[in-house]
Amino acid sequence: MNRNQHPASFRDPSGFLFTDEGALYRQVNQQYADEYQRLMESGLYENLSKIGRLVTHQEVDIEPIQPEKAFKIIQPELIPFISYPYEWSFSQLKEAALATLAIQKRALNAEMSLKDASAYNIQFHQGKAILIDTLSFEFYKEGTPWVAYKQFCQHFLAPLALMAKTDIRLSQLLRVYIDGIPLDLASELLPKSTKLNAGLMMHIHMHAKAQVKYADEDVEEKKQNKAISKQSLLGLLENLKNTVKKLDWTPAGTEWGNYYEITNYSDSAFLHKKELISAWVAETKPKEVWDLGANNGVFSRLASEQGVFTVSFDIDPAAVEQNYRQMKSAKETNLLPLVLDLTNPSPALGWHNRERESFTERAPADMVFALALVHHLAISNNLPFQQLADFFSD
Repeated sequence: MNRNQHPASFRDPSGFLFTDEGALYRQVNQQYADEYQRLMESGLYENLSKIGRLVTHQEVDIEPIQPEKAFKIIQPELIPFISYPYEWSFSQLKEAALATLAIQKRALNAEMSLKDASAYNIQFHQGKAILIDTLSFEFYKEGTPWVAYKQFCQHFLAPLALMAKTDIRLSQLLRVYIDGIPLDLASELLPKSTKLNAGLMMHIHMHAKAQVKYADEDVEEKKQNKAISKQSLLGLLENLKNTVKKLDWTPAGTEWGNYYEITNYSDSAFLHKKELISAWVAETKPKEVWDLGANNGVFSRLASEQGVFTVSFDIDPAAVEQNYRQMKSAKETNLLPLVLDLTNPSPALGWHNRERESFTERAPADMVFALALVHHLAISNNLPFQQLADFFSD
């Protein structure tokens, strides 16, 4: 019997993910039994899963991987492709942030609270940001602050502010800081003018100073001395939501953002290329397609519109932003635009290099598009054809 605990699921004593003969399960430990029951019986699980903000699951009767700790085994709905925050466009990270705040608000109304606000707990499924960690909820206790406030600011608000106010490429700091961008660093990198923004001043600049000032104080003592009402917590969430909503990034014209408007293809040649690819997809019937160098996703949609789940990768954040906005506008559910530099793809990260999988570890797909890509890799990046052949054959 092939049963293994998931290498990224070891930090939370409430439970963990494991695989059994290739299927994914989550063990809910005894110490989380009361919280799990509240989640299921309060209507919170049903409420969030119905609106597509919490991954659905089924309780199953299989042997636990750690029976001495087990309360229940659940089987979550599978997410076709696990992506990471440093691979998301600006609007994807913004949607994930707003989804996290909306989930926390609903949790408070059910007398529960998110105990963490990690961006890695959010995935994109059927065109929406969705929470995949069923065990993220704890009991709400009157007077206690939101324990995940700092984490939310580091995982969501700081990178969004840096992308919007400094440089879109600073999203890649999330690759360096797996626990979120330190607020003191974000404060230093943001323009001084952001101190005139009430939300950024409070949640980043003042927050960073408070962290330094109170760094030596006992955390539990601070919590006990700072009672905060539920109404104040809801006010904090509303303030965070408004701060996030006001952040915006409009892609400027880049090399690839308007690629298909300046291409030297004739209309007939472009149409013929689309017809060929559509026919190949229809003939081979893949379950998953990766489009490498997808630009704004024109050819990706030839697969996704046939009902094939398609991951649409491109190096240019402007093209990916454009792709994602089009996906949201058209309410597409089979497309996932992501930022990827194929010459420096996402590496394995975290403890033992196993918490976050590399780009290649998340392979294979049934079909890969590399349309008008090879010459860029070979000429612009000096990659030998043999190495390109080896890469695509792996």
